[in-house]
Amino acid sequence: MAKLSMINREAKRARIVQQYAARRAALKEVIRNPANTDEQRREAQRKLQMQPRDASPSRLHNRCRLTGRPHGFYRKFGLGRNKLREATMRGDVPGLRKGSW
Repeated sequence: MAKLSMINREAKRARIVQQYAARRAALKEVIRNPANTDEQRREAQRKLQMQPRDASPSRLHNRCRLTGRPHGFYRKFGLGRNKLREATMRGDVPGLRKGSW
């Protein structure tokens, strides 16, 4: 089980990313648009840099829904490898079973 503080920190980051998503998209569009002047672009870059670091989606990290484990995460199931194996052995994941060859 991951530390509760790490799980909460990740949840807080997700909330902040969602909160600033529209503003970030608008600023990035101003920067990308070739019709804008250089001054407008610089101002948009400055505003983008003034936003909190955690507003960037690249700072999010996937974690297991059950344990909060950050490594060995399977996106398709939202679980870490340990819990995915346990769920598979119980038969909770349809269409998935333990390999044997």
